[in-house]
Amino acid sequence: MRIDVLTIFPELIQNYTNTTILGRAQEAGLLEIRCHDLRDQSDDAHRSIDGSPFGGGAGMILKPDPIFRTAEQEQVPRPLIYLSPAGQTFNQNVAEELATLDGFSLLCGRFEGVDERVREHLIDREISIGDYVLAGGELGALVVIESVSRLVPGVLGNEESSADESFSNGLLEYPHYTRPAQYRGWMVPEVLRSGNHGLVDRWRLAQALARTSRLRRDLIDARGGLSGDDLALLREFGLE
Repeated sequence: MRIDVLTIFPELIQNYTNTTILGRAQEAGLLEIRCHDLRDQSDDAHRSIDGSPFGGGAGMILKPDPIFRTAEQEQVPRPLIYLSPAGQTFNQNVAEELATLDGFSLLCGRFEGVDERVREHLIDREISIGDYVLAGGELGALVVIESVSRLVPGVLGNEESSADESFSNGLLEYPHYTRPAQYRGWMVPEVLRSGNHGLVDRWRLAQALARTSRLRRDLIDARGGLSGDDLALLREFGLE
């Protein structure tokens, strides 16, 4: 998968994506993450890429020309996605959708945003990582890159890891334990030490249902509520 990022701070993206699983995935040829500095397409000696808004007002606006030039000259992969507060809320479903593509590009805004002609005539889609304001789109781009990249086959060492994680099946993830079995008098649940994999699977699903019901009732409601089988599973483990 190829992901291109259009930004005025390429080092912010590169410093993160060249490390951890993203760095290893690129070394293995599973990912290609390219950063394009919008200032490289500026038409003046100061490499300026912003201007004051027509009609007055506070702040500066990213000019259209450096963005259009970058997208066109670099032939960035489509869709070109703008990180914007007005965009579709990013979630696991969107990540899974993007993970089916061969590639896509992310445009990081700055200041008061981009010239409206960029939104109308260049970008294909807008995505928001939440209802709050950041200084720019770089953090949002990193969120999208990491979330999507983890779903690309081979990026994670264990292919089952992403399937069991929170939101992958509409539920929060079940509790995890590791050695030692007893720590400060707190024991790992007996079921996890039983060797009965079928029982472990049922316990984990019950725990996920219980945790989601307690902490994110909206996710349960989105599933249409708890089914009869869900309630029976919760009763089996004393979690009703």
